[in-house]
Amino acid sequence: MPKPVLGPERRTNPLIWCVALLCTFITLAVIITGLIVFIGFMIVRPKVPQMSVTSANIDTFAYDMSNLLSIKVSIVINAENDNVKAHATFYETIYTLYFHDVKVAYLRADPFDVPKNSSIPLYYPVESTSIALTPQEGANAEVALNQKLVVLDLKGSSRTRWRLGLVGSVKFWLHLNCKLKLPLDGSTIYPKCSTKSR
Repeated sequence: MPKPVLGPERRTNPLIWCVALLCTFITLAVIITGLIVFIGFMIVRPKVPQMSVTSANIDTFAYDMSNLLSIKVSIVINAENDNVKAHATFYETIYTLYFHDVKVAYLRADPFDVPKNSSIPLYYPVESTSIALTPQEGANAEVALNQKLVVLDLKGSSRTRWRLGLVGSVKFWLHLNCKLKLPLDGSTIYPKCSTKSR
């Protein structure tokens, strides 16, 4: 049987070796970075900070024959950071208070920090200006007066950011959509209502 004839031996181009080494270094860098992030998360075990409505009560709900509505309400929202190894920053905090799709007030907060494993209450004494209502909205106000119960919607969002050592900074949007059923006798309610993160 005849032996196969081999051609001249070819040498690998140095450029290919350089590209292969570069790809190897990039792969190793990605793997090491992934391991650092994974180990950091396993050590810190981060929890997404939350905003929750802890209490609310209505002080004034006045509707007159000229279809003008005035509302005075007190709302306490708690900013919670359950992370034991990282403080959290809350910013771009804005909520809107509605009475049957009628905007009553905006609730805002300047940027603030919450230390590790703690919470900060935000007190909102809300007093609306006189709000002109349509006949249908006025009918909703009369129903609330007759039932001695006012239903308000609190909607909005806040952003949060916290640092995890070498892992870096983590950011989330916190969205709140809360229905507050407030008795007109001024008693305080304690809704179980908190943000959803994205």
